[in-house]
Amino acid sequence: MIEIRRIFTHVEQIRHEFGPVADVPLIRGAIGLVMTNPFAGRYEPDILPMMDALQPVGIDMAEKLRAAMDVPAERIEGYGKGAVIGASGELEHGALWHVPGGYAMRELLGWKGDRNAYAKGQAEEKTGQPGNALSIVPSTKKVGAPGTALDVPMTHVNASYVRSHFDAIEVRVPGAPLHDEIVFILAMSTGPRVHARVGGLAASAISKWDGLR
Repeated sequence: MIEIRRIFTHVEQIRHEFGPVADVPLIRGAIGLVMTNPFAGRYEPDILPMMDALQPVGIDMAEKLRAAMDVPAERIEGYGKGAVIGASGELEHGALWHVPGGYAMRELLGWKGDRNAYAKGQAEEKTGQPGNALSIVPSTKKVGAPGTALDVPMTHVNASYVRSHFDAIEVRVPGAPLHDEIVFILAMSTGPRVHARVGGLAASAISKWDGLR
């Protein structure tokens, strides 16, 4: 069911945007895995087996991205995910990435919940402890042609309301997806926008440890 055709990795350092140079550059990265869509060109009622098949793929991609960014997991402060589905597929095929992709990153960063329970629609475990990727991973997806760009949203790993970490990274895999392919994407960052200054909840003020505030 899993036929990987290409892996594309993008890492950038942001030092300033017309303002003072940051003491430590913001590092943002994304990884796009191009694979054959096993459901291309037909409607398949039961697509859930592919979600299970994608779980080790997500784990491998998360670690590959962290390694490409060349930072320890403790430095990752933002994350997001997405998918671009080739024209012979449908949006729901990209939705299969929600659990395998999102929870791969959360587990890399120390989350202690049960991804299998979540995948079955059961309540996810909350540890109530800081520093373990409590925030749900934001996502976007669309059907597109080869070279389609996707703006992948990112938020703070422990509290979605941390305004300084509202961000997005543009991801485009040249030549993909072909009509029978899917591009599954993970994105991570090491901090807030380089000149964040619009107020709101600060990362240092997270207090509820509920994934939101």
